[in-house]
Amino acid sequence: MNRPSILITTVALALGALVPATVAAPAAAASPTGDTRAGAAHPGSLAASPAVEPGGGHRHPRVLSVSGAGVYRIGASLTALTAAGRIDWTAAGCDGVVHAGATGPWAGVILLAFRDGRLVEVGTATAPPRSPAGAAVGMSFAELEAIYGRRGSLIRNDAGDAEAYLVRVGSRVELFTGHPIRPGVGYFQVGPATFVERNFRQGTSC
Repeated sequence: MNRPSILITTVALALGALVPATVAAPAAAASPTGDTRAGAAHPGSLAASPAVEPGGGHRHPRVLSVSGAGVYRIGASLTALTAAGRIDWTAAGCDGVVHAGATGPWAGVILLAFRDGRLVEVGTATAPPRSPAGAAVGMSFAELEAIYGRRGSLIRNDAGDAEAYLVRVGSRVELFTGHPIRPGVGYFQVGPATFVERNFRQGTSC
């Protein structure tokens, strides 16, 4: 898939830190070169997060759905999330898209993409999180087919050089793309089909 270089760099860093899918551990967080700080973690934000055990102990975030992940809901405002201390770094992409990193328990676990100031994609190169059906990075496409059955399908991009597994949920999608160096899923992303699926099929303009 032809993704903006900033996202490819960050995903590559996350993939390098992946553990086997049976082990729940986040990838190391790393801001890309040339990023801009958008705010520190909001005081008390971890305590308010469902990804924190009673008493303040961390547990790895578990679910990424077409609605988003935690406070990172599809359609959420970049301005509002930044003001709340939920954005770590930002980097401009193509066509007015802004890529960003999360804070709190999602830091180093998910990558965000905003278009026209609204969240249109949440993606991960780690496992967990999993989809509501239980699919995750590290699985084979055959395992995804066993999980989703007729709800999902294997697709190829328009150039014919990349394969992915697509699950439609209304106007939104779950998209599982390949790993650059081994068989199976290397990246799991969710968002509107008009953004996530289109970018996979057609690529981006820069």
